[in-house]
Amino acid sequence: MLPIDAWLIAIIAVGVVAFITISAIWGIRAHRYQIAAGREELVGRTAEVVTTLNPKGVVLVEGEHWAAVSEGGRAEPGEEVTITKVEGLKLYVTQKK
Repeated sequence: MLPIDAWLIAIIAVGVVAFITISAIWGIRAHRYQIAAGREELVGRTAEVVTTLNPKGVVLVEGEHWAAVSEGGRAEPGEEVTITKVEGLKLYVTQKK
């Protein structure tokens, strides 16, 4: 059997302890943040009209195209609207004030 130096054992132990400590810190930080996804997060956000909403059309929200229904009249492409309700994959919007 080959003798193992004490310094090699110490270096490996320090490395393992450092890895476990860093992993625990990252895990604790991850649990502190609230989830920012889902339909509930869309209500109140601003969207840009892609196709004319009269009353149905398409809007762009955070780089994604969504089917939308305008609750406040006609909206032209380029206008900003506010999301008031989400129903399935359809957004209900009103013109931004």
